Amino acid sequence: MTRSIQQLFDLKGKTALVTGGSRGLGLQMAQALGEAGARIMLSSRKAEDLEEAAAELQAAGIDARWIAADCAREDDIRRLADQTLERLGDVDILVNNAGAAWGAPAEDHPVEAWDKVMNLNVRGYFILSQHLAKRSMIARRQGSIINLASIAGLGGNPPGMQTIAYNTSKGAVINFTRALAAEWGRYNIRVNAICPGFFPSKMTVGTLKALGEEKLAAHAPLGRLGDDEDLKGLCVLYASDAGKHITGQWLAVDGGTSIITGG
Repeated sequence: MTRSIQQLFDLKGKTALVTGGSRGLGLQMAQALGEAGARIMLSSRKAEDLEEAAAELQAAGIDARWIAADCAREDDIRRLADQTLERLGDVDILVNNAGAAWGAPAEDHPVEAWDKVMNLNVRGYFILSQHLAKRSMIARRQGSIINLASIAGLGGNPPGMQTIAYNTSKGAVINFTRALAAEWGRYNIRVNAICPGFFPSKMTVGTLKALGEEKLAAHAPLGRLGDDEDLKGLCVLYASDAGKHITGQWLAVDGGTSIITGG
């Protein structure tokens, strides 16, 4: 007998690790997974931000914990994975969301800034996915990995936005998602990506100010920027059995911005 839609989206008994989970898009996705029934482990660099975010989730009835870690550092990544497994048991859902951006003309972009962006946005995703797969997902033949890419990974930028390393890293995340999904499908590990458009956040405040928030919103076919609900549905779809036949895919959540020529 087939399951109901409520049963397919139900994440009760599942554990999710969300990096960059103390605010913005990461916290939004953590909240969505928790509302669907999952236990949540939040991670970011700052303990005080994590404590506040976990308290917010707990106040909403979500089982939420936190571990401070820098996902640009290999030793921190491995510690995060190991401590999550020790405290919560096997990880069923990994959301690779921690990220960094840097604005500079390509001809003047500092190499050290390029390395910083790549280390966090690409290398960190790989190391954490690899470690959790080897320690938890492969042997159990199950898992869902959700990688945060961006519509910036789909092409170039509008005039005034100079983020060559960020765009390159997010394009890499999209193909990392495809390659990993192809290789780990035999273990029943699904790997998918979300490509957000412009969402107000601490990371995007400078870009929104420089390019004009109202102008960016007006350019999108839906006429607005993303809000604090817009990633929730897709995140739970990817994480749950409602999406059990979806892997290696990316979807833009951008109000249609990426379908407009020059967008």
